[in-house]
Amino acid sequence: MTVVPMINYFGYLLDPDNWGWSAGLPLLLRQHLGYTLLTVVIGAAIALPVGMLIGHTNRGAFLAINIGNAGRALPTFGLLTLMVTLIGIGVRPVLIALVVLVIPPILAGTYAGIRAVDPAVVDAAVGMGMRPLQILFRVELPIALPLIISGLRSAVLQVCATATVAAYVGLGGLGRLLIDGLSFNEYDRVFAGAVLVALLAIALDLISAAVQTAVVSPGLRTTSERRTRTTRSRTVQQAPTAGTSS
Repeated sequence: MTVVPMINYFGYLLDPDNWGWSAGLPLLLRQHLGYTLLTVVIGAAIALPVGMLIGHTNRGAFLAINIGNAGRALPTFGLLTLMVTLIGIGVRPVLIALVVLVIPPILAGTYAGIRAVDPAVVDAAVGMGMRPLQILFRVELPIALPLIISGLRSAVLQVCATATVAAYVGLGGLGRLLIDGLSFNEYDRVFAGAVLVALLAIALDLISAAVQTAVVSPGLRTTSERRTRTTRSRTVQQAPTAGTSS
């Protein structure tokens, strides 16, 4: 009878030798965080202006949203492989693949936020003599902030979980633990990578939530929560009816 040795899954994660500041786990965490933040910044620089434009003018919405959904359907690893074939190894193919991933949630959140602004508010701004850009930046954008930040938070979580693909092309980040751990059958290293990716994603989401609380007006937060509760109550009320009709 073959005895299967027990694996200490926390061995690599809790080993003090792996927590040196200039190397080891802190270095991989900084690299992973760098890929994540750089990708979100590039994606936001592309998606935010487009989302604001189509939300404000309601022109090109069908094309832009469908292109964004098509980008969401693309497999990140497959796109990364294609980019490596076209432009070679390096950080550029990784950034391209990850930016394509984060554009759809940011674009959708921005567009939905702008379009959700009450037309009466816009009409009042027009009546006060505001110009289109003033209406966009001083009326529509502040009101749309909850949905815009929600799209950004979704993008941060997605790219944080997916940035591990950087290790497939020889770069760093927490994906290095997964790739190297599987290559050498060191499953405690794989476990450490999975745990750290999850903890980093949770930390980034908590920071994003704190930023949203600090930036968004309390009145808008109350309105957003009221809308959420109304939607939930309608769902609960409609559920028995749906069940009866079926």
